[in-house]
Amino acid sequence: MPVYSSLTHALTQALVDVLWFVEGSDDERMDPDDAVKVMEGVAHVVSKLLGEQRNELIELLGEMAEAESDPARREFLEGFPEGFGLLEERV
Repeated sequence: MPVYSSLTHALTQALVDVLWFVEGSDDERMDPDDAVKVMEGVAHVVSKLLGEQRNELIELLGEMAEAESDPARREFLEGFPEGFGLLEERV
C-alpha cells in the first residue's frame, strides 16, 4: 500500500484514479452523458482553485506523470492541467 507525502497527494491520486476510470469506460460501463458531467464537474472545481493551489496540483500531476510506467496513463496525467483548465487564466 502506497504511503503519500500529504493529504493533497492522496486525494489527487484518488481523483486521477476516478477520472482515469471514467475516461477509459466504454458506453456499456458508463453512460457517456454521465461521464461528461463528471469531467465537467471536476473541471469546474479545479477552475476555482487559487493560483498557489493550482500550482501545487500541476506540480504534483507532473511528479505523478514522471513516475508513471503506463504510457497511456502518463499521457493522461501530462494532459490533465490543460484538459481540466488548470492552465487557463482566472477571470
